[in-house]
Amino acid sequence: MRIADALAAGRELGVDRLDTQLLLAHRLGRSRAWLLAHDEDLLSAATATAFTADLARRAAGVPFAYLVGEREFHGLTLRVTPDVLVPRPDTEVLVDWALELLPPGAPARVADLGTGSGAIALAVKNARPQASLTATDRSAEALAVAADNAGRLGLEIEFVHGEWWSPLAGRRFDLVLSNPPYIAGADPHLTALQHEPRGALTPEGDGLDALRAIVSAAQAHLEPGGWLLLEHGYDQADAVQALLAEAGFTQVSTRRDLGDQPRCTGGRR
Repeated sequence: MRIADALAAGRELGVDRLDTQLLLAHRLGRSRAWLLAHDEDLLSAATATAFTADLARRAAGVPFAYLVGEREFHGLTLRVTPDVLVPRPDTEVLVDWALELLPPGAPARVADLGTGSGAIALAVKNARPQASLTATDRSAEALAVAADNAGRLGLEIEFVHGEWWSPLAGRRFDLVLSNPPYIAGADPHLTALQHEPRGALTPEGDGLDALRAIVSAAQAHLEPGGWLLLEHGYDQADAVQALLAEAGFTQVSTRRDLGDQPRCTGGRR
Protein backbone atom coordinates (compact mmCIF):
# COMPACT_ATOMS: atom_id res chain seq x y z
CA MET A 1 0.00 0.00 0.00
CA ARG A 2 1.34 3.44 -0.98
CA ILE A 3 0.85 6.44 1.27
CA ALA A 4 -1.44 7.90 -1.40
CA ASP A 5 -3.55 4.71 -1.31
CA ALA A 6 -3.75 4.86 2.48
CA LEU A 7 -4.99 8.44 2.40
CA ALA A 8 -7.53 7.55 -0.28
CA ALA A 9 -8.81 4.73 1.94
CA GLY A 10 -9.74 7.32 4.54
CA ARG A 11 -11.85 9.22 2.03
CA GLU A 12 -13.64 6.03 1.01
CA LEU A 13 -14.60 5.39 4.65
CA GLY A 14 -15.79 8.96 5.13
CA VAL A 15 -13.03 9.84 7.60
CA ASP A 16 -12.13 13.53 7.70
CA ARG A 17 -9.13 14.29 5.46
CA LEU A 18 -7.15 15.95 8.24
CA ASP A 19 -7.86 13.09 10.65
CA THR A 20 -6.70 10.59 8.04
CA GLN A 21 -3.46 12.46 7.47
CA LEU A 22 -2.78 12.90 11.18
CA LEU A 23 -3.52 9.26 11.95
CA LEU A 24 -1.05 8.09 9.34
CA ALA A 25 1.52 10.68 10.37
CA HIS A 26 1.20 9.43 13.94
CA ARG A 27 1.69 5.81 12.83
CA LEU A 28 4.81 6.74 10.88
CA GLY A 29 6.21 9.25 13.35
CA ARG A 30 6.30 11.82 10.57
CA SER A 31 4.74 15.21 9.82
CA ARG A 32 1.81 15.87 7.50
CA ALA A 33 4.14 17.76 5.18
CA TRP A 34 6.39 14.70 4.93
CA LEU A 35 3.42 12.51 4.03
CA LEU A 36 2.34 14.74 1.18
CA ALA A 37 5.89 14.90 -0.17
CA HIS A 38 6.26 11.09 -0.05
CA ASP A 39 2.84 9.89 -1.18
CA GLU A 40 4.40 7.30 -3.52
CA ASP A 41 6.34 5.64 -0.68
CA LEU A 42 5.21 2.17 0.35
CA LEU A 43 3.94 1.32 3.84
CA SER A 44 5.09 -1.80 5.59
CA ALA A 45 2.48 -4.52 5.90
CA ALA A 46 2.33 -4.02 9.68
CA THR A 47 1.82 -0.24 9.37
CA ALA A 48 -0.81 -0.67 6.66
CA THR A 49 -2.74 -3.15 8.81
CA ALA A 50 -2.59 -0.97 11.93
CA PHE A 51 -3.57 2.15 9.97
CA THR A 52 -6.51 0.39 8.33
CA ALA A 53 -7.73 -0.56 11.82
CA ASP A 54 -7.33 3.06 12.94
CA LEU A 55 -9.46 4.25 10.03
CA ALA A 56 -12.18 1.71 10.78
CA ARG A 57 -12.35 2.78 14.41
CA ARG A 58 -12.40 6.48 13.50
CA ALA A 59 -15.17 5.84 10.98
CA ALA A 60 -17.10 4.11 13.78
CA GLY A 61 -16.88 7.25 15.90
CA VAL A 62 -13.95 6.47 18.19
CA PRO A 63 -12.48 9.87 19.19
CA PHE A 64 -9.29 10.81 17.39
CA ALA A 65 -7.59 11.42 20.74
CA TYR A 66 -8.13 7.80 21.81
CA LEU A 67 -6.54 6.55 18.61
CA VAL A 68 -3.37 8.60 19.04
CA GLY A 69 -3.47 8.46 22.84
CA GLU A 70 -3.12 12.16 23.51
CA ARG A 71 -4.86 15.53 23.40
CA GLU A 72 -3.62 19.11 23.70
CA PHE A 73 -5.27 21.23 26.39
CA HIS A 74 -4.30 24.74 27.45
CA GLY A 75 -0.83 24.28 25.98
CA LEU A 76 -0.23 20.88 27.61
CA THR A 77 -0.10 17.52 25.83
CA LEU A 78 -2.12 15.05 27.90
CA ARG A 79 -2.35 11.29 27.64
CA VAL A 80 -5.95 10.15 27.24
CA THR A 81 -7.55 6.72 27.29
CA PRO A 82 -11.16 5.47 27.11
CA ASP A 83 -11.18 5.71 30.93
CA VAL A 84 -11.41 9.52 30.70
CA LEU A 85 -13.28 12.12 28.70
CA VAL A 86 -11.39 13.76 25.87
CA PRO A 87 -10.64 17.32 27.09
CA ARG A 88 -12.59 19.93 25.12
CA PRO A 89 -11.36 23.40 24.11
CA ASP A 90 -14.47 24.96 25.70
CA THR A 91 -13.27 23.79 29.13
CA GLU A 92 -10.30 26.13 28.75
CA VAL A 93 -12.81 28.91 29.52
CA LEU A 94 -13.12 27.45 33.03
CA VAL A 95 -9.34 27.40 33.45
CA ASP A 96 -8.96 30.97 32.19
CA TRP A 97 -11.57 32.16 34.67
CA ALA A 98 -9.73 30.40 37.49
CA LEU A 99 -6.45 32.04 36.48
CA GLU A 100 -8.10 35.47 36.63
CA LEU A 101 -9.00 34.74 40.25
CA LEU A 102 -5.53 33.46 41.18
CA PRO A 103 -2.96 36.27 41.22
CA PRO A 104 0.47 35.13 40.00
CA GLY A 105 2.79 34.42 42.90
CA ALA A 106 0.06 34.28 45.54
CA PRO A 107 -0.43 30.94 47.32
CA ALA A 108 -3.88 29.39 47.14
CA ARG A 109 -5.54 26.04 47.80
CA VAL A 110 -7.41 24.84 44.73
CA ALA A 111 -9.51 21.71 44.16
CA ASP A 112 -10.66 20.10 40.91
CA LEU A 113 -13.63 17.77 41.44
CA GLY A 114 -14.00 14.92 38.95
CA THR A 115 -10.60 15.52 37.37
CA GLY A 116 -10.67 12.82 34.67
CA SER A 117 -7.43 13.16 32.69
CA GLY A 118 -6.32 15.88 35.11
CA ALA A 119 -6.68 18.55 32.42
CA ILE A 120 -8.12 21.34 34.59
CA ALA A 121 -5.89 20.80 37.61
CA LEU A 122 -2.75 20.44 35.50
CA ALA A 123 -3.50 23.55 33.45
CA VAL A 124 -4.03 25.61 36.61
CA LYS A 125 -0.90 24.23 38.27
CA ASN A 126 1.16 24.85 35.16
CA ALA A 127 0.08 28.50 34.99
CA ARG A 128 0.10 29.10 38.76
CA PRO A 129 2.90 26.92 40.18
CA GLN A 130 2.58 28.52 43.62
CA ALA A 131 -0.97 27.15 44.01
CA SER A 132 -1.59 23.90 45.89
CA LEU A 133 -3.77 21.63 43.74
CA THR A 134 -5.95 18.73 44.89
CA ALA A 135 -7.87 16.64 42.34
CA THR A 136 -10.55 14.05 43.03
CA ASP A 137 -12.30 11.41 40.96
CA ARG A 138 -14.52 8.44 41.76
CA SER A 139 -12.76 6.42 39.02
CA ALA A 140 -9.46 4.88 40.09
CA GLU A 141 -8.67 4.31 36.41
CA ALA A 142 -9.14 8.00 35.64
CA LEU A 143 -6.95 9.00 38.57
CA ALA A 144 -4.21 6.72 37.24
CA VAL A 145 -4.33 8.54 33.89
CA ALA A 146 -4.27 11.93 35.64
CA ALA A 147 -1.37 10.94 37.88
CA ASP A 148 0.56 9.71 34.85
CA ASN A 149 0.01 13.06 33.14
CA ALA A 150 1.19 14.92 36.22
CA GLY A 151 4.31 12.78 36.40
CA ARG A 152 5.16 13.25 32.73
CA LEU A 153 4.64 17.01 32.97
CA GLY A 154 6.51 17.35 36.26
CA LEU A 155 3.55 19.02 37.97
CA GLU A 156 2.79 18.29 41.62
CA ILE A 157 -0.89 17.48 42.22
CA GLU A 158 -2.53 15.70 45.14
CA PHE A 159 -4.87 13.03 43.73
CA VAL A 160 -7.63 11.69 45.97
CA HIS A 161 -10.03 8.85 45.18
CA GLY A 162 -13.70 9.58 45.84
CA GLU A 163 -16.82 11.27 44.53
CA TRP A 164 -17.06 15.05 44.69
CA TRP A 165 -16.56 16.26 48.29
CA SER A 166 -16.54 12.85 49.99
CA PRO A 167 -12.73 12.45 50.17
CA LEU A 168 -12.26 16.08 51.28
CA ALA A 169 -13.99 16.01 54.67
CA GLY A 170 -12.92 18.86 56.91
CA ARG A 171 -10.90 20.58 54.18
CA ARG A 172 -11.41 24.07 52.78
CA PHE A 173 -10.17 25.69 49.57
CA ASP A 174 -9.83 29.17 48.11
CA LEU A 175 -11.08 28.04 44.71
CA VAL A 176 -12.91 24.92 43.53
CA LEU A 177 -13.51 23.98 39.91
CA SER A 178 -15.46 21.17 38.34
CA ASN A 179 -16.52 19.94 34.92
CA PRO A 180 -19.01 17.31 36.15
CA PRO A 181 -21.29 15.10 34.05
CA TYR A 182 -24.20 17.33 33.00
CA ILE A 183 -25.86 15.86 29.90
CA ALA A 184 -29.43 14.70 30.49
CA GLY A 185 -29.82 10.93 30.40
CA ALA A 186 -32.24 10.99 27.46
CA ASP A 187 -30.23 13.48 25.38
CA PRO A 188 -29.81 12.10 21.84
CA HIS A 189 -26.30 13.58 21.65
CA LEU A 190 -25.09 10.78 23.93
CA THR A 191 -25.26 8.37 21.00
CA ALA A 192 -22.44 10.20 19.26
CA LEU A 193 -20.40 10.07 22.49
CA GLN A 194 -20.82 6.35 23.10
CA HIS A 195 -17.08 5.66 23.07
CA GLU A 196 -16.43 7.94 26.05
CA PRO A 197 -17.24 6.91 29.66
CA ARG A 198 -20.97 7.46 30.11
CA GLY A 199 -20.64 8.19 33.81
CA ALA A 200 -18.39 11.15 33.02
CA LEU A 201 -20.93 12.51 30.53
CA THR A 202 -24.27 12.16 32.28
CA PRO A 203 -25.61 11.69 35.82
CA GLU A 204 -28.80 10.50 34.07
CA GLY A 205 -32.13 12.21 34.80
CA ASP A 206 -32.23 15.91 33.97
CA GLY A 207 -28.45 16.20 33.95
CA LEU A 208 -28.24 18.41 37.03
CA ASP A 209 -27.72 15.89 39.83
CA ALA A 210 -23.93 16.18 39.95
CA LEU A 211 -24.12 19.97 39.86
CA ARG A 212 -26.68 19.90 42.69
CA ALA A 213 -24.43 17.65 44.79
CA ILE A 214 -21.42 19.90 44.31
CA VAL A 215 -23.23 23.17 45.00
CA SER A 216 -25.18 21.91 48.00
CA ALA A 217 -22.07 21.04 50.00
CA ALA A 218 -19.69 23.64 48.63
CA GLN A 219 -20.04 26.27 51.36
CA ALA A 220 -18.53 23.91 53.93
CA HIS A 221 -15.43 23.44 51.77
CA LEU A 222 -14.73 27.03 50.75
CA GLU A 223 -12.82 29.65 52.66
CA PRO A 224 -14.69 32.93 53.18
CA GLY A 225 -14.51 34.73 49.85
CA GLY A 226 -13.67 31.51 48.05
CA TRP A 227 -15.01 30.77 44.57
CA LEU A 228 -16.81 27.82 43.01
CA LEU A 229 -16.64 27.60 39.20
CA LEU A 230 -18.66 25.01 37.26
CA GLU A 231 -18.91 23.91 33.65
CA HIS A 232 -22.42 22.99 32.49
CA GLY A 233 -24.62 22.46 29.44
CA TYR A 234 -25.42 25.31 27.07
CA ASP A 235 -29.01 25.37 28.33
CA GLN A 236 -28.29 25.02 32.06
CA ALA A 237 -26.89 28.43 32.98
CA ASP A 238 -30.13 29.71 34.56
CA ALA A 239 -30.55 26.52 36.59
CA VAL A 240 -26.96 26.61 37.85
CA GLN A 241 -27.20 30.30 38.70
CA ALA A 242 -30.33 29.51 40.72
CA LEU A 243 -28.57 26.66 42.54
CA LEU A 244 -25.70 28.93 43.51
CA ALA A 245 -27.99 31.76 44.62
CA GLU A 246 -30.12 29.41 46.71
CA ALA A 247 -26.96 28.08 48.35
CA GLY A 248 -25.99 31.59 49.42
CA PHE A 249 -23.35 32.41 46.82
CA THR A 250 -22.81 36.00 45.70
CA GLN A 251 -21.34 37.55 42.53
CA VAL A 252 -22.94 34.75 40.54
CA SER A 253 -22.17 35.07 36.84
CA THR A 254 -21.77 33.01 33.66
CA ARG A 255 -19.02 32.87 31.04
CA ARG A 256 -19.50 31.92 27.38
CA ASP A 257 -17.54 29.29 25.47
CA LEU A 258 -15.78 29.51 22.10
CA GLY A 259 -19.11 29.06 20.31
CA ASP A 260 -20.65 31.91 22.35
CA GLN A 261 -22.79 29.49 24.39
CA PRO A 262 -23.20 29.98 28.18
CA ARG A 263 -20.82 27.29 29.47
CA CYS A 264 -19.39 28.11 32.91
CA THR A 265 -21.11 29.60 35.95
CA GLY A 266 -19.53 30.56 39.24
CA GLY A 267 -20.13 32.28 42.53
CA ARG A 268 -18.34 33.45 45.65
CA ARG A 269 -18.83 32.42 49.22
